[in-house]
Amino acid sequence: MQTVLIIIHLIIVLALIGVVLLQRSEGGGMGLGGGGGGGGVSGFMTGRGQANALTRATAILAGLFFVTSIALTVMATSTRAPRSILDGAAPAAPGQQAPGAPQGGNVLEQLQRLQGDQPAVPAPGAPAPAAPQQ
Repeated sequence: MQTVLIIIHLIIVLALIGVVLLQRSEGGGMGLGGGGGGGGVSGFMTGRGQANALTRATAILAGLFFVTSIALTVMATSTRAPRSILDGAAPAAPGQQAPGAPQGGNVLEQLQRLQGDQPAVPAPGAPAPAAPQQ
């Protein structure tokens, strides 16, 4: 259903763009909509009846655009269950660390241990591990 509504929404968008581009410019900012005898856009649709029809079509298409936008938003949010930011932050039991949690040391040492680059650094005052024999 959502795919069908997206396709309808895109058709409305393209029609709205076309209708807006067909309307006569009042300011003539780009030189297309002013008076003059050239073969520009100004001679394509003239008269009050066409202007009213284009204005009405623009209003209808804009309304349909907003309706389909709201419908798509409602459909997208209705399938998603509400979540709490605290769901992923469940604390471990007292005296127990979460699985995979780093064991002491500063942040750099913890990251190195997680990557497996270096063995765990012994606590201060503990004997250093023996060097490997060659």
